[in-house]
Amino acid sequence: MDHASEAHRTDLMTITRFVLNEQSKHPESRGDFTILLNHIVLGCKFVCSAVNKAGLAKLIGLAGETNVQGEEQKKLDVLSNEVFIKALVSSGRTCILVSEEDEEATFVEPSLRGKYCVVFDPLDGSSNIDCGVSIGTIFGIYMMKDSHEPTLEDVLQPGKNMLAAGYCMYGSSCTLVLSTGSGVNGFTLDPSLGEFILTHADIKIPKKGKIYSVNEGNAKNWDGPTAKYVEKCKFPKDGSPSKSLRYIGSMVADVHRTLLYGGIFLYPADKKSPNGKLRVLYEVFPMSFLMEQAGGQAFTGKQRALDLVPKNIHERSPIFLGSYDDVEEIKALYAAEEKTA
Repeated sequence: MDHASEAHRTDLMTITRFVLNEQSKHPESRGDFTILLNHIVLGCKFVCSAVNKAGLAKLIGLAGETNVQGEEQKKLDVLSNEVFIKALVSSGRTCILVSEEDEEATFVEPSLRGKYCVVFDPLDGSSNIDCGVSIGTIFGIYMMKDSHEPTLEDVLQPGKNMLAAGYCMYGSSCTLVLSTGSGVNGFTLDPSLGEFILTHADIKIPKKGKIYSVNEGNAKNWDGPTAKYVEKCKFPKDGSPSKSLRYIGSMVADVHRTLLYGGIFLYPADKKSPNGKLRVLYEVFPMSFLMEQAGGQAFTGKQRALDLVPKNIHERSPIFLGSYDDVEEIKALYAAEEKTA
């Protein structure tokens, strides 16, 4: 046994150590936020373990119920949702929880109540479980403005008011990407330690990318600017090389690749889904928050995504997010269309 290298392993920047370091920069902090994040991390570890065992544990397949979005629920969706609800409530730091799986928001009982509101998609891309494609958990955290009885208004806030956002991707490795409002950092689960280790410090998205990511199966229903943009990616008129198409169909995996390699991820509105398909609170906002923190942009086709004010908890929106220059191009196409309208 190489004792020197084993000793070195204890000098790693774990996610707990990282968050405590962040906390020490805020002398007024009481550690509530740190405790809440620890509970989210525990939920991610649990789901990661369940996802890895899914094929063996006969968790795969339909649980037989349909969720609020009309999607047939997989057993892992149900399990993941329960895991996160329990982890968040037991932290004693939350007051309202909004999950993709539940039609109504969960209001935490007064004895366990804290000042944070958490919005989350417990298992995004779960239709991909059966074929081993990466899936993930997405979350965002708001804080109550003052100590009143919590209402839905406390979560129906623009994304720019979020304190923190992140996702955990269950793929070839388990990766947790987090922003608390001062940059983006990525942690990878070391299974031998059971700890998330900082592996991607201060992630910055390239200013321009070579990849576009969109479901081209919907092309016949797209609006003008989206169609023009994708055409431009494939057949650039300025002599530059064509962009490569990469589309996994699991938002966490597609956004993760976009964040690391640059490029643009599009889920536009179309004739079939005039309001877009992705949900504002727990898909669009957290991913837009991370993109902006990493130096990218997020746009809805009408405005900056984080300025959107949701009217209900499962509201949907179109989204274009990724490298700064690539999103600028799609913004210019929408602005041009507005002028001619």
